[in-house]
Amino acid sequence: MKKIFVSLVALTTMSLSMMADDYINPIITAMPSLTIAPDAHAAGMGDIGAATTPDMNSQHWNAAKYAFIDERGGITASYTPWLRKLVGDIDLAYLAGFYRFDDLQAISATFTYFSMGKVNLMAADNTFLQEAHPNEWALDVAYSRKLHEYVSMAATLRFMYSDLNNGINSSAGQGVEEMYPAWTFAADVSLYYRQPIELPMGTSHFALGFNLSNLGGKMSYDKGNHQNFIPANMRIGASYELPFDKYNRLMFAVECNRMLVPSQKSKYASGDNYMWDSSSEEFSKISSPRGWWQSFVDAPRGSKEEFDETQWGAGIEYSYNRQFFARVGYSHEAKYKGNRRYATVGAGFKLSIVRLDVSYCIATASTNPLDQTMRFTLGFDLYGIKDLVNNRK
Repeated sequence: MKKIFVSLVALTTMSLSMMADDYINPIITAMPSLTIAPDAHAAGMGDIGAATTPDMNSQHWNAAKYAFIDERGGITASYTPWLRKLVGDIDLAYLAGFYRFDDLQAISATFTYFSMGKVNLMAADNTFLQEAHPNEWALDVAYSRKLHEYVSMAATLRFMYSDLNNGINSSAGQGVEEMYPAWTFAADVSLYYRQPIELPMGTSHFALGFNLSNLGGKMSYDKGNHQNFIPANMRIGASYELPFDKYNRLMFAVECNRMLVPSQKSKYASGDNYMWDSSSEEFSKISSPRGWWQSFVDAPRGSKEEFDETQWGAGIEYSYNRQFFARVGYSHEAKYKGNRRYATVGAGFKLSIVRLDVSYCIATASTNPLDQTMRFTLGFDLYGIKDLVNNRK
């Protein structure tokens, strides 16, 4: 069971074995699919979205942004063919929707489904057992509200479900530990600050965003014998939207995020060698709240490695009349923490009732399987559709 779990997690966390450095200490969690940027808008800007302009996909990045969104209600669908340089049957699908009650509050929900393709389950003697189709999914709902003219907050409740062997339990008699689907609940807490600034050429906006996500219980694939951390995360961002005239605008955004998950590899042994500080059983017993705090102080290389556990991103978006969009971005992760370093480009088109976004990833680190990853997002303004139907009657 442990081998299957680690192999599937390693696949979805960008094939860490491809890195050349002898020292590799990534943060490994259950359900790493929840760390993947699901929508093309944010992906085109370097996988950032905590403080960018509110849109229909805000919940993954910062649900508090819905309190500032212009539309009254909308629904959007995103699709990502994942790791196409390695395999051809891993996909991420994402649905999001929201409804704004008034100028102060909104409710939103998302559904994330991650298919890991086909996996052959093997016994301890490497004989074939059966074929499985692992998958993970999460369903969440959020409530956001303005607390001030410029400030909003949101709370999100999430149910997470992971089935790594497609519900097929392997018999211990075949030399394999039994596996079971794992599930848990988690919550997000987010904050958004957006202030207009009047300039001679128009109104600009400065924004700050903060999101604590996936704060919840741990997941077990063997009925509680081993507990796995979920991808708790802290995300902080800032953006500035600058108008040049009535039609042309530029938005600059930066963001950092880090996993609130402890590192098991946290003890210096001798020379240049690093040893596991605790056994898997001892590591499994660390509670989620303790793990959140421990994640800031447990890196074996001290403050430098703690700093390297932070992933950075930056992006620029140009918009014409808020209908045509062009985006570029860059994301950076330390080599021995995952080595996800890539540039992104994206484009968008928005009419009164429909919006289409696409993005494309260009890896800047050698042998990065994220290279050439594309995302597609299609969104609909529900009230725009309603108004269109009423006008035709």
